Amino acid sequence: MRVLRFGPSIVFLRTAHAEVVKGALKNVFGVDEVATETAIRNSSEFETVLFVTDKWQKETLPPETGFLIKSHAPLVLSQVINSNLPVEKVHVESTLIFLRVPQKVDEALKLIAEKYSGEVMDVRAALDEGEAGDTIIGITRQRLSSPIGPDEIEGAVLIRRNFLQVYRELSLDIPILLLKLMPEWKEITIKIYDTDKRYEENIERLMMVIEDLDLGFIVGEGWDWDYPRPFMRVPVYKLKLLTWEDPVRVKFLLKGIEYVGYKRLCDIDVFLEGKKIHWTSLGKYDSKFELARAAREELEKHLSEDVLRRLSELEERLAAESKA
Repeated sequence: MRVLRFGPSIVFLRTAHAEVVKGALKNVFGVDEVATETAIRNSSEFETVLFVTDKWQKETLPPETGFLIKSHAPLVLSQVINSNLPVEKVHVESTLIFLRVPQKVDEALKLIAEKYSGEVMDVRAALDEGEAGDTIIGITRQRLSSPIGPDEIEGAVLIRRNFLQVYRELSLDIPILLLKLMPEWKEITIKIYDTDKRYEENIERLMMVIEDLDLGFIVGEGWDWDYPRPFMRVPVYKLKLLTWEDPVRVKFLLKGIEYVGYKRLCDIDVFLEGKKIHWTSLGKYDSKFELARAAREELEKHLSEDVLRRLSELEERLAAESKA
């Protein structure tokens, strides 16, 4: 589970020849100008959002449009300089850090502001007021592997300190902050069993779902034995997950990778405090197949395209090799 990541680098190019610079950027980087909120929303960690503005404009007030470049800022700036573009000044926006919390957003903002001597405000205001040496921590409930735009940032803290200092402290303080915000974490055990012994593919599928959906922190994993019937011992792969998600929802989502159609690829059991969560407690479904279909539909709404593609590849192979 990721609870902390950087946002994009935001860079302003000041020039008296805005249209010339914009045209050159399109050619150099092969990208078109888009709405500012679209650029920020579609950006990933360490990518760059470039703004071209007149030299007299306020230092870091974002205009309505910009360029999203899928490279980190040093490479982008080196290409701008080496292309001899008519840029007179370069200004850099405050460093943006996203922090994911499950609940108590207002309390999280207050804790961070007090801890790091910052000021709570809307993220747009923080971007307007912050300067190059400042740090902005944006609070979101969204998982950090998904696109995050200004509307998903529920509040921000502007800290007028260098981001290296803030980040070093924050990365150490995160466990304590999360414990204060949500003291009752749940530890669940997940066991996976495959009669055809194709554990490598099934474990990969399980891990991809847990990581892509940010379901929790894996705090232990390894092989174990299970006893489905007296005197019958079978190998299982077991992992322990520390999560703030509802264990019943975790069980429901994992049901979506047990089957392909009516063909079972593996068994996945979920235990909370040593007690197995039965599929009959997940809702009113007439059969495991109906449940699995509903769970798969829910998974496909939230998993990334890359993970869905990889799942499909693995499941085609498993279904073709299945003895069932």
